[in-house]
Amino acid sequence: MSDVVYDQREVKHARYAVATVFAVHGAVTGSFATRVPWIQDHASVGSGQLGFALAFTAFGASVAMPVAGRISHRFGSRTALRGLLALWTLALTLPSLAPNLLTLCVAMFTYGATAGMADVAMNALGVEVENRLGKSIMSGLHGMWSTGALIGSAAGTLAAHLGSDARVHHALAAAALTVLGLVACRWVFDLRATEDEEPPPRFALPPRSALLIGAVGFCAVFAEGASLDWSAVYLRDRLSASAGLAAACTTGFMLTMAIARIVGDAVVNRFGSVRTVRTGGFLAALGGLLVVVSESPAVAMTGFAMMGLGIAVVVPLCFAAAGRSGPNPSQAIAGVATVTYTSGLIAPSVIGGLAQTTSLMVSFVLVTVLASGLAVFAGVLRAGDRDRPRISPPSAAVPDPRP
Repeated sequence: MSDVVYDQREVKHARYAVATVFAVHGAVTGSFATRVPWIQDHASVGSGQLGFALAFTAFGASVAMPVAGRISHRFGSRTALRGLLALWTLALTLPSLAPNLLTLCVAMFTYGATAGMADVAMNALGVEVENRLGKSIMSGLHGMWSTGALIGSAAGTLAAHLGSDARVHHALAAAALTVLGLVACRWVFDLRATEDEEPPPRFALPPRSALLIGAVGFCAVFAEGASLDWSAVYLRDRLSASAGLAAACTTGFMLTMAIARIVGDAVVNRFGSVRTVRTGGFLAALGGLLVVVSESPAVAMTGFAMMGLGIAVVVPLCFAAAGRSGPNPSQAIAGVATVTYTSGLIAPSVIGGLAQTTSLMVSFVLVTVLASGLAVFAGVLRAGDRDRPRISPPSAAVPDPRP
């Protein structure tokens, strides 16, 4: 990408703009997650069929994510983000319109494809801003994503409590978020490829040194994806909670995620990556155990909140450790991002499949086991504590961070 020089005022504006984009992206996810029970009923599908449909989200993202880098390469970072983010916000309307399993699968494929492309574009610009500021901001940006998801899920909780039609709810949310996203994109960096710059590779496989880091991220994001899409269904179907209370569980989960990510940088700076992830893994596993043994909605909601608190900062730390894990940081980060993102997308379908053959309780036993893996394998992030990342000063040339 061309090495455009921005003054500190422009960099500051770009930081706020990217943070807003992260919040918009999260708000779409939160808006969708709280209405999954309504979408399931509207499409007349069981738990197994719902899990099958949600798997198409992963298929769509896997196909589309590598395309995002090429779109940015061709059109520039600002135009690419503006278009991809608008496609993502508008895709929110599709799942609630699906009347049957087939159309729900198509809707989830499109939903996943637009989610993945927008995610790649905004994270790439987040890294650009971080490099030019000369300090870490990625945890805060992920905190803004969680804040947006919290706001979206809170609105969804209210809509579910009022018994509103999800088609109307999602249409209004998509319109508002599209406008907000387009406005925010006006101030992001407009980086463009030079004439002799090669297009980014279609797929970046993580080097061996990053595989264990990717496995840690996989465990965390699997627990996140499972809790985000199935917590409301779990409370409704297993614990006979009302629609409003079930949706509130998802909101509580996102609240703890947001709080932990916002304060995450301070915690990591004091205690280090390994101790933070190890403690978080223990907390998440304890929360999963509460969910499994719960006989009341209050206990299950506490368990989901503990899981959110425990896994919140793992993914940003995995990205940071991947960048220091080998001779090709960009390839490692891109590969680990693909592994972790795909984990979150396949988790809902795996949970649905297990629920169909066994029960939702057994499905969350798997989530609990994976969460405990964070405590066991947190040591793979130790290299990051010994060798803090060196962020380029604002005036230095910035490498292309895209996968």
